[in-house]
Amino acid sequence: MRLIVFTDLDGTLLDHDSYSFAPAQPALDALRARGIPLILATSKTAAEIAPLHAQLGLGDWPAIVENGAQAVVPRAADSDTTEYDRIRAALDALPHELRAPFTGFGDMSLREVALATGLPEPAAELARQRRFSEPGTWTGDESTRAAFLNALAARGISARRGGRFLTLSAGGTKAGCMAGIMRDLDRDTSIALGDAPNDVEMIETADHGVIVRNDAGTSLPQLAGESRGRVRRTTAPGPAGWNRAVLDLLDETAPTRSAD
Repeated sequence: MRLIVFTDLDGTLLDHDSYSFAPAQPALDALRARGIPLILATSKTAAEIAPLHAQLGLGDWPAIVENGAQAVVPRAADSDTTEYDRIRAALDALPHELRAPFTGFGDMSLREVALATGLPEPAAELARQRRFSEPGTWTGDESTRAAFLNALAARGISARRGGRFLTLSAGGTKAGCMAGIMRDLDRDTSIALGDAPNDVEMIETADHGVIVRNDAGTSLPQLAGESRGRVRRTTAPGPAGWNRAVLDLLDETAPTRSAD
């Protein structure tokens, strides 16, 4: 069994309020000691998570960024914006009545992105360094939104609704990136941890899925894998729950030693 761990960040590995991963340190140390790859899977950009990726000592392991739009090695990520430029061009080619209700990060000033995200301006600047997806706000009605999405779909662009933003991309997902990373790293058994609706596919795709309790968010509904024991929930929130779940799974999946 060659394990690999995929994890969401905010509210999962990172505390919702302090953004600390300190309570998860024992499990992080156990993964490192066993040489088990830890793959960050987040809606953030590569620029946003590069400092955390380095702090965790993840080296050249890839991370899934921009809500599954792509997998990159954060410290080696380039500045190619070809995919982002394609999304922006498709947006601007729409009729005015479809384009006007959508305000993407590329339409906002730095201050406006900071206000929309609640981030300080230095962090908002990193959030604007997009390569594969375009988050934005939608102010139109549902019928116009449906026409907007259909027009983009005809151009190969899909959308996902998050807590605050409608995010446009070429259709990649966190779950969709998992198989390629497992193949590249020669891993056959996956653990995936998350706390939000955009983590559900990843959690259900993994061999062992974990829903991390997040008291600040909306509780996820019962997942199909829970009845079969393939998906579990933590009792402690955030990194404390993450720590317990990972340590338990490492114990459960450890090879059984035969008696001498």
